[in-house]
Amino acid sequence: MTDTSLYERLGGETRIRELATTIFDKHTQNATIRNRYTNTDRDDVIRLVTEFICNGTGGPQAYSGRDMLTTHRGMNISEEEFVAVVDDIVEALDEHGVGQREKEELLMISWSLKPEIVRV
Repeated sequence: MTDTSLYERLGGETRIRELATTIFDKHTQNATIRNRYTNTDRDDVIRLVTEFICNGTGGPQAYSGRDMLTTHRGMNISEEEFVAVVDDIVEALDEHGVGQREKEELLMISWSLKPEIVRV
């Protein structure tokens, strides 16, 4: 085992921003969820997702967005949509060559957020 943070193992802010960009682009092409991204500011969403992942994986960045519950309240996100988001994340992680351990850690984080996202 290593004491290296997930943030460092993911390659730091630059690599995480690349990952966030791929995730956003996949979401906008995913028929199940793309309507959720209509009229969104691509750069702003990518910035917030980058901050969120960096902060949540041990990076020094502050997250300037709203908490997950506040962000998703009233959106009535379905289980199917949540799974579509996670599937896009898995595809992006694979495309970026993220290691299995890191992938599992990020997926555990994603699934832990489900109660703050689905049907709230």
